[in-house]
Amino acid sequence: MTDPVNEILAPSRVSDRAGAQRVPVSGDVQAGSAAAPVVLQDAMPRHDVSVQGLTKNFGQTPIFADVSFRLLRGEAVALVGANGTGKSTLLRCLLGLIPASSGTVEVLGRRITDARSADLRVLRCRTGLVSQKHNLVPRLSVLSNVLHGLLGSHSGPRYWSQSFAPLPARRAAIDALEQVGLANLASRRADRLSGGQSQRVAIARALVAKPQLLIADEPCASLDPAAGEEVMALFFKLVRENGVTVVFTSHHVDHALDYGDRVIGLAGGKLALDATAASLTASDLRGLYD
Repeated sequence: MTDPVNEILAPSRVSDRAGAQRVPVSGDVQAGSAAAPVVLQDAMPRHDVSVQGLTKNFGQTPIFADVSFRLLRGEAVALVGANGTGKSTLLRCLLGLIPASSGTVEVLGRRITDARSADLRVLRCRTGLVSQKHNLVPRLSVLSNVLHGLLGSHSGPRYWSQSFAPLPARRAAIDALEQVGLANLASRRADRLSGGQSQRVAIARALVAKPQLLIADEPCASLDPAAGEEVMALFFKLVRENGVTVVFTSHHVDHALDYGDRVIGLAGGKLALDATAASLTASDLRGLYD
């Protein structure tokens, strides 16, 4: 009996061409990289993210001001706060998707607040993004959607669809799907997945290029509670195994305490909390949502 995974890894006779024309190609959106991790030559702790005096305004409207923090290599940090406090805006500043009004942001050893577009593209090859909107291409297969995670480091139509992708890329995508338990659905169209399955595919897409930093913006907000718990447990199992630095937002207090090593809180336009998760209780965080 033919193994369906081996069929997919063989040169594909199934064409995604009709849907491939609709795939947005953007190195700014897709993320990840196959770059080897940096080997430290000294005993000093390595900070993957360093933020100093970060301020963001939209026109005359202040969002937050004078925010400073640093993230250690392999650390998981929960970013919490009420709606409108600027959590998603802060994440976008970390990725260089929007400019800061003032202050500096350094990610993976690169200062991005005044970086050129080419430098930002290189940086985004080493980062991944998971959001509450899964942003899969409905008409394409699961495998093709995971391949899009390689577009940050491999541009061009060969990475739009499994029909065109080189064998090493297809193998990497299948491996990422195996990590999230969906290799058996590699050939299924993305619009035929459940919400939990869709988010697992989005996680595989973010991990396929082996990023050093992952940004997760409300990764389970669109899921029912049971699926959300399952996705969060899987997500953090995988990032811990791979030593990935993670910044994630959540309105779920227990998620912040259970999955974060540290918790950073925004309130009143400033950094109101920066503490280890072990030192906090649920009641300590609820005040940030008032």
